[in-house]
Formats: sequence, C-alpha cells, structure tokens
Amino acid sequence: MSLLSLAKLPLSADEGWPDLVRIHPDILKVFLLLVLPLSLLPPAMLYYAGTHYPDVFGPAARPRDWAVVAAVFLVAELATFTLMGWLIKQVGDTNGLAIDHHDSYLLAAIAAVPLWLSSLSLLVPNLLFNAAVSTIALALSCALLYQGLQALGRKREAVVATEVVQIVIGAGLIAWALLLVLAIL
Repeated sequence: MSLLSLAKLPLSADEGWPDLVRIHPDILKVFLLLVLPLSLLPPAMLYYAGTHYPDVFGPAARPRDWAVVAAVFLVAELATFTLMGWLIKQVGDTNGLAIDHHDSYLLAAIAAVPLWLSSLSLLVPNLLFNAAVSTIALALSCALLYQGLQALGRKREAVVATEVVQIVIGAGLIAWALLLVLAIL
C-alpha cells in the first residue's frame, strides 16, 4: 500500500480502503506494527515536554514524576484503543452497520493515527500551537472513522455512518479528555 493511498483514506471511502480490504492485515500484526509503536509516541512526548518545559502545562504540572505520567498514559491509551474497537463494533451493530470485529479494531487503529502523531507538536513549547494541531488531528480522525465506516461497513449509508461516528467520537473525546487530565493534573 502506497503513501498516496494512505493519504486518500480520510478523503474517500473508495480510495485506499479497498487496498486495506484486499490486504486484510492481521489484527495482531496491526497492533504490533502500528498501534504499539505509535501509542509509545504520546507518552514519550509528554515525558519530554514535562521534563523540558513543564510551565507550558500550567503551575500544577511542575512537580510531577513525568515517567509515571507517561507510563499511566500508555496503559490508558492501550485500554482506550481496545474500548474504541469494541465500541465501533457495538454501535455499528446497533445501527445496522455490518462491521466485523477485525474491521472495527482495524478502524480504531487507523482512526487513532492522527491523534498519536499530533503528540509530535509537543516538541514546540506553545499550548495554543499544541491545541491547534490536536484539533486538526481530531478532524482527521473523524474523517478516517467516517470514510472507514463507509468502506468497511459493507453498507453505504451516510446517515448511519454519521451516527456511529458521532457516538464513537463522543466517547473518544471523553476518553481523550480523561487522558489529558491524567497527564496535566
């Protein structure tokens, strides 16, 4: 699968997604080669930012053991990935969207990529910049989830895909907020 195909994933259900369906990557392989390495990035970036310029996070963030924060954040991320895959499957089933367990976890992994990569913005010690990058990453995650549900759900109903995205992203935002609270407070 080419980088061009990957870049088209958030834009269309007909571009890139058929390649993923054809490849049908093993979920364990997806976890080991995509989820685990990329989920290490946010804790590492939190540790870096927290130890190099904690003032960006506010006065409460200074006296932290950033290694513990990073470890807890990693565990919470992996749990969130597991819950998001399960949630995509359950909400899809409830709304009549035929998506199997494999595809729901594949979609959870792919939709999280922009959020994981957005943690690189922590190299810049500017909270406004970090928030802007995170917002863009969230929008890309929504687009990936929507297009992925259209492509993998075997039922091209925009309204159903939109309903599932709203519920899953709503739950994801709650989880994301809890992760940020864990990291900052």
